[in-house]
Amino acid sequence: MKIVLIGTVSSSIFGFRKLLLQSLVKDGHEVFILTTDLTPDIQQRALDELNVRAEKYTLARTGMNPVTDIRNAWSLYRRLKELQPDCVFCYFSKPVIWGSLAALFAGIKQRYGMLEGLGYYFTHTPKGNTLKKKLVRTAQIGLFHLSLPALRGLVVLNPDDKHDLIEKYHIKQNNVMVLGGIGLDLDEYSYSEPDISQSRFIFVGRLLAEKGINEFLQAAEIVKERHPKSEFIVLGKPDPGNPGSVNQGYLNNLVTKNIVIYPGSVSNVADWLKDSSVFVLPSYREGVPRSTQEAMAIGRPVITTDVPGCRETIRNGENGFMVPPHSAQAVANAMEKFITEPNLLLSMGRRSRELAAENFNADKVNQRLLDFLKL
Repeated sequence: MKIVLIGTVSSSIFGFRKLLLQSLVKDGHEVFILTTDLTPDIQQRALDELNVRAEKYTLARTGMNPVTDIRNAWSLYRRLKELQPDCVFCYFSKPVIWGSLAALFAGIKQRYGMLEGLGYYFTHTPKGNTLKKKLVRTAQIGLFHLSLPALRGLVVLNPDDKHDLIEKYHIKQNNVMVLGGIGLDLDEYSYSEPDISQSRFIFVGRLLAEKGINEFLQAAEIVKERHPKSEFIVLGKPDPGNPGSVNQGYLNNLVTKNIVIYPGSVSNVADWLKDSSVFVLPSYREGVPRSTQEAMAIGRPVITTDVPGCRETIRNGENGFMVPPHSAQAVANAMEKFITEPNLLLSMGRRSRELAAENFNADKVNQRLLDFLKL
């Protein structure tokens, strides 16, 4: 079959999609992947390493300008008409909305989509929802009412997303699969026993309020004052154009005071995880976070929040602690449990690895996905 995947950024080709693409090619399919920021180097690498044809297409990843979106969807429709694939598989919100409609009008019979989380406009924040946020969410729901019924099937990562979108807003899409985490190559994230002589907590992700970066930093201040030898690492980049981006001055001040270690964005995240004791993600909402899956596979206990997506990575009291969202004090209390009871690092770390092997093995996850797509 000729299969077209429509996503957003090219980093997903060799990141989250690599194993899926390899499975499709191995099964004899001709695979195209469309991304918005493709460079000639990545295009050639995709062909050489994965035998996948990569193309660039235009999509306004942010903003809700209907004229721009419709113009881009028309261009996508024309390209799909030329390619005439047997199956189109879109992932992330905007590609699902406009890709599904473009594929419908192009006459592609097998149309599937995957939402890896509902995103910012469906996320509850401590300050509540602004009028703009409510209006954009309403517009997005309207677009989902148009596009999701055009799909033969929809994949979501957690049951809350299915309820909060499909069931709550009565969207006509009956073929919905809850996949769980998209999985990872467990061999690339081998188990490593933590060093119980240290207390080193790590946050990995975009430095945005909804990811819980502020709660992590505030908890670091609280715990560092009581336990001066404890360490706190932040990996990731701020997003200056995003209103939820971390306050850079606040972060820099914590670095200056030796409260936080901040190397920025790194390419060897697994090495940093292995050198740490506990993975912390106080997010407000997720699909099923890849970063937590990686930490669990390496054998690190987890502190995360009782919110959609994060719940799928934690067995409270078994592989870590689940805390209420928006509470730096709750995060700090959980951190202190590992400091005062360091043997928890070993027992909970081993349980994390067990859960990762059970739930996040990419081979098993991809086979479930391919079965659903009937490929």
